[in-house]
Amino acid sequence: MITHGKRATIGPALARLESVARSAGVELLFSDEELEKHGIADADGDVATADVAIVLGGDGTMLRALTRFLGFDVPVIGVNFGRVGFLASIRPTDLEAGVARVFAGDYTIVPLTTLELEVGTVRAAAVNDVVVLSATRGRMVELGWTIGGEDLGLQPCDGMICSTPSGSTAYNLSNGGPVLVRGLDGMAVTFIAAHSLHVRPLVVPRGLELSIRNETPDVRASVLVDGHSVAEIDGGAHAVVRLGDRRALLATLPEATFFRRYRDTFGS
Repeated sequence: MITHGKRATIGPALARLESVARSAGVELLFSDEELEKHGIADADGDVATADVAIVLGGDGTMLRALTRFLGFDVPVIGVNFGRVGFLASIRPTDLEAGVARVFAGDYTIVPLTTLELEVGTVRAAAVNDVVVLSATRGRMVELGWTIGGEDLGLQPCDGMICSTPSGSTAYNLSNGGPVLVRGLDGMAVTFIAAHSLHVRPLVVPRGLELSIRNETPDVRASVLVDGHSVAEIDGGAHAVVRLGDRRALLATLPEATFFRRYRDTFGS
């Protein structure tokens, strides 16, 4: 079980899920963080040995769970208690019926492409995106970028988004970047507020790494992984982003396909 950071957000949902688990004869495993958050007495079990992780929360909680279980072969399915909930496939009102189906094995596993980031000694994995942006509000940065060893010049901008297919419907979409359908093995590169009439997003395949250089001497650049700051780049320094070797495992109900979620979330 992985739940929203604010206990009140999910309300009585945890008790509802525990009731379904008891009826199905399923054992729920809780991390130390979840035990403390919900005031649950210490329980046996290692969450890394779970058959499936169930998330009660929004897309932020889903990202946290998908990252946590990278490399553990544990699929993650969500009950949406957030605003958009694009990664979650169960509505709060359908919790009992949806979770009962999950406990019966009625779900589909979708492997998600991830990104690997290197900044100096910092190494991180992203499920949604890596973003490099000006660390000074109101100041542009000049970012130099190289793909597969080929220099693509300098671009004055507020920043750059490097997005996985699953992350392409998030920050990348709101900046006019392309939507990449789940299953594609590529990375979308989209500039934020580029000071140019000609710059366009680019989709990069596996095997070509992207180097992003901060060419602004007096402005540092912040590096965010899935919305969390992990490093800063001084003038002259760089970050490297590539498609990762590990896949995050998203579980969905069979009918909650990418295109259905896309239509329901972003359609008119």
